Amino acid sequence: MTFDKDYWEQRWQQGSMGDHPPNPYLARETGGLTPGTALDAGCGGGAEAIWLAARGWHVTAADISAEALARAAGHAAASGAAGRLRWVEADLGAWSPDTTFDLVMTHYAHPAMPQLEFYDRIAEWVAPGGTLLIVGHLHTHDATGHHPPAEASATAEGITARLDGTEWEVVTAEEHLRTMPGRPVPLHDVVVRATRLKENL
Repeated sequence: MTFDKDYWEQRWQQGSMGDHPPNPYLARETGGLTPGTALDAGCGGGAEAIWLAARGWHVTAADISAEALARAAGHAAASGAAGRLRWVEADLGAWSPDTTFDLVMTHYAHPAMPQLEFYDRIAEWVAPGGTLLIVGHLHTHDATGHHPPAEASATAEGITARLDGTEWEVVTAEEHLRTMPGRPVPLHDVVVRATRLKENL
């Protein structure tokens, strides 16, 4: 399976992605942070980006799908927070921002590159003293057949092992089983939050 632009455009145009409320981990993990600049890497329908913008963050929201971004911009217009949002159509495996951010987050994004390498890539965009928040699909070995393919999943240990302890402080590293209304199959989630240590002066 290749998570390229054609794949994601087709998923969004078919309506199979749907519109969801902001991920519950977002409020828990960012509620105590001072609003600043944020990047939502793989923003999809924009729920998380809009949630942050409504709380004072200035958010760059990037996604490979033009259809997803169009939906997201429509939701933002109704939220009253559109002025603090910038939508960017981009392949996150190739695109790089021209600045770093106080918060870089991603929720279930699957680019056309290995999942852990994607997390390495977006971690580079966190400013000193800033926060990296990763919410992904947990790599599981159950036999239900409902979990994502291995290339689109990770474990907390697998993610944190790539965060150099001289550069990062891991704040959250958890794995959860979560149910959603209207979804018969539970989600297996991995949540990692880390703070980039400030550079020595």
